[in-house]
Amino acid sequence: MMGNKFAGLFKPADEYRLTSWLFLKILALIYFAAFLSLAVQISGLAGPDGLLPFHQYLTNTYRDMGKQAWVLIPNVFWLDASDTALTGAAYAGVILAVLLFFDRFRLFALSGMFLLYLSLFHASGIFLGFQWDTLLLESGFLAIFLTRNPTGLVIFLYHWLLFRFRFMSGFFKLETGDPAWAGLTALNTYFETQPLPHIGSWYFHQLPEFILKAGVLLTFATELIIPFFIFLPRRFRLFAAAVTIFMQVLIIATSNHNFVNLLIILLCLFLLDDRIVSRIMPNGLQQRIINHGKQAGILSTSVLGLAAVIIITSSLTTFYWKVTRNPVPEILVSTSSVSHQYGIGHIFHIFPTMQTERQELEIQGSYDGRNWYSYIFKYKPGPVDRAPRFNVPHQPRLDWMMWFIPPQSSMDDYWFRQLLRRLHEGSPQVLDLLEYNPFPQQPPRYIRVLAYRYHFTTPEQRSETGNWWRREYLGIFPYVKPRRP
Repeated sequence: MMGNKFAGLFKPADEYRLTSWLFLKILALIYFAAFLSLAVQISGLAGPDGLLPFHQYLTNTYRDMGKQAWVLIPNVFWLDASDTALTGAAYAGVILAVLLFFDRFRLFALSGMFLLYLSLFHASGIFLGFQWDTLLLESGFLAIFLTRNPTGLVIFLYHWLLFRFRFMSGFFKLETGDPAWAGLTALNTYFETQPLPHIGSWYFHQLPEFILKAGVLLTFATELIIPFFIFLPRRFRLFAAAVTIFMQVLIIATSNHNFVNLLIILLCLFLLDDRIVSRIMPNGLQQRIINHGKQAGILSTSVLGLAAVIIITSSLTTFYWKVTRNPVPEILVSTSSVSHQYGIGHIFHIFPTMQTERQELEIQGSYDGRNWYSYIFKYKPGPVDRAPRFNVPHQPRLDWMMWFIPPQSSMDDYWFRQLLRRLHEGSPQVLDLLEYNPFPQQPPRYIRVLAYRYHFTTPEQRSETGNWWRREYLGIFPYVKPRRP
């Protein structure tokens, strides 16, 4: 019986042919948004005059590791990491996404987008090292094997990817022992303290506490129980898809999380099948997709089989080590490390701890040390009368990373000092990441950072003042109490 099931993984999954075609169409749109979002930021993040110049990192890594660095840091920028090369790679990804959407050169487009996004992932370092980026990378890698008729194995790997993202996110909320999750109070502060709230966050923050606690329970149920339905018979999978999609829509209505919720909704397509997808497709289109489909060849099947072993081994190994901290055989450590460098086999843990207060930093400059003027970011909270902005599916990487500075972690200290240095130099690439530069003629002589505690206003306060936020001055950063956690 087990042998038959194993053999079935390599057989065509004919009930997912229409689903796979639709999946690639929508994946092209998500890739398009992700690449375009990076195209307008990458030179300020990783260019020669940006915050973390990638060419310096490549030079130092090659000096330390030699030719081995080419394998361990896979990217297309070894010969040129200029602004033109970085931005060009992002726009090339946009063009490939358009080709995929119109069913042109699908294998070339998918392979190229995976390579380019992996390259930008390494180039951007800490600014692109988020779980939605690795989720997109593995989704895009597996999509390469959908250019021919899908097999049971690639469908299983998509199920495994969605299961990992959902279940591990719930598991680590409990595993950390965070009192906000354990006490069902996480949503009391989440809408206010998340990295980039939008206007919906303000409204949901006003909900009664019993609804917010019910929301925490719903989160646990959808992350700890529902993911197991993915591997059960069809009616359970359909239920899992409905619940998961509902949760993602709720998150979009309350939070700015770029393209990740759209990608999770897309992954839910593989919890459905052609019996459902066919209801929204014209008969002529269905027939054309079926007629033009080709079976996966031996080479493609063999590569997918090897990738499956690596993805499953790496994700289980990493999960086991993170939970137990027990020693792991060196070969498993090496395999996991390399697979992660290539964007596959990661684990996920979205918001395992919840912040209970919001600290915001205001960067100011001055020519004389007496008159100070503030830089204004595009999306993060700043002016108290500015409505929190909606940015899905875009992710403003600098605005997002500013959320990590108030805890005063040494890991984030270097790039933040680089930001202040670039502002002092008047770097055009970095200034383009901001909404307002108060020093358009020449950079300031002095720079300082002020720390504030921010809270959403109540409906009464908003009605009286017109403000969305109220704030309390804490002092000069970093000479203030770090935010915890």
